[in-house]
Amino acid sequence: MTGKLRLFISSVQQEFAADRRALRDFVDGDALLRRFFSVFLFEDLPASDRHVGGVYLGEVDRCDIYIGLFGREWGAPKNGAVSPTAQEFDRATAKGKIRLIFVKGSDDKGRHPQMPNLIRHAGAQLIRRRFKDVPDLTTALYASLVEHLERTGRLRSLPFDAAACLRATMRDIDDKRIEWFLRTARRERRFSLKQTATPVEILTHLNLLDGRRPSNAAILLFGRNPQHYLPVAEVKCLHFHGTEIKKPIPSYQLFKGTLFEQVDQAVDFVLAKVARTVAARDRGPETAVKYELPKPAISEAIVNAVAHRDYTSNAGVQVMLFADRLEVWNPGELPPSLTPEDLRSAHSSIPRNPLIADPLFLAHYIEKAGTGTLDMIAACVAAGLPEPAFEQRGGQFVTILWRDWMTESILADLGLSARHIDVVNRVRMKGRINNAEYREVYGVSKPTATRDLDHLRLKQILIKVGRTGRGTYYVLNPKGITKGSMDSRLRKGS
Repeated sequence: MTGKLRLFISSVQQEFAADRRALRDFVDGDALLRRFFSVFLFEDLPASDRHVGGVYLGEVDRCDIYIGLFGREWGAPKNGAVSPTAQEFDRATAKGKIRLIFVKGSDDKGRHPQMPNLIRHAGAQLIRRRFKDVPDLTTALYASLVEHLERTGRLRSLPFDAAACLRATMRDIDDKRIEWFLRTARRERRFSLKQTATPVEILTHLNLLDGRRPSNAAILLFGRNPQHYLPVAEVKCLHFHGTEIKKPIPSYQLFKGTLFEQVDQAVDFVLAKVARTVAARDRGPETAVKYELPKPAISEAIVNAVAHRDYTSNAGVQVMLFADRLEVWNPGELPPSLTPEDLRSAHSSIPRNPLIADPLFLAHYIEKAGTGTLDMIAACVAAGLPEPAFEQRGGQFVTILWRDWMTESILADLGLSARHIDVVNRVRMKGRINNAEYREVYGVSKPTATRDLDHLRLKQILIKVGRTGRGTYYVLNPKGITKGSMDSRLRKGS
């Protein structure tokens, strides 16, 4: 290979503005695709006095692969000339370019009258794929580009999720799990295949076959015994009473099975350990259960780890519940285009394993592109908890959900006096306390109040806001106690 292959994305810019950016970010962010491809978007060009049509057709001439996104709009100039998208398709055809066509929507309702003609014109020459949304589109493009790399000999070995599972055959696919997925995907996402579709048809539609053999993704999602072929694909769940990893471990479970089953079992493990309240049954037999940590945030953290982990690593997904937090670890790193801080705002979805992520999306285990971390943040804030933390620790990506960690047992273990515990409960109710209020409530001198408040600050129970003066006050530390404070709790009363 002498250089990267150039991808030209043709579409009506206004209709597909978000889709075009998502495809560019996906290719640039995927560890495999960015080795082989670069994306041309007209909107990335600097301003110039060149004629727009000439620029587009010139880029079609220079590209290696033409990607056509066909939707509702025609995009014709005001003078009624042929649509630029149609011109670009014809130019790519005349120049003998590789053409990948993706049609948005399952039917032609609501399209410009000319667009169905273009779709039929393209369909008469090549295979086209339909898509519903950005996750659907990026998955389809990923499969098409990987297939092209393999067919042209540029890729000697397929990425993990697309590669055939060594020694596995269709006999290793569980028909009942396929049937469950089909029912769920049709109900949750209006999946296009009929309930009568065969396992081969379903796996083919999901790009989960390598020739006639099931891929690693197919075995992980629908295999009878996935760990027979992929033993590291498991989730370890651990529960610690304190705030650090320390033996003996009170509760430890190792979950196997399909990825759907691993997620369900791991979520149930956490929910069984956290506090929960049940609303009064004043209307019918159904009761609303409220968990200390929002269930949607727990589910999102765990399913993200399973979907985006590096399956070539011997490390596994770890779910660890501490007194002050839930930590979910998965082997792998964020794409170079993303940082942990980027996950706190709108961002593109760049899944490590697109062929695994797509069925999880169709079964409603994960949401649309780039919203998972935002959903976690919103759920925790709505529950009155601190925002989650996202950290890259070497080769491990870690999601942290903070609990309401100041339980009676933890406060007792910290060696607090009765007055100190009363202060904590007062701040919990009032939100804050200052030195003057402390002296008034407990009838102590200013040096005593200062010493007591500083003691709680050093224990990392309170946080001091402001440096000196009347404006200084103390609030609860929402993010638990660190190892340094844990060491101090072993020296009770220090």
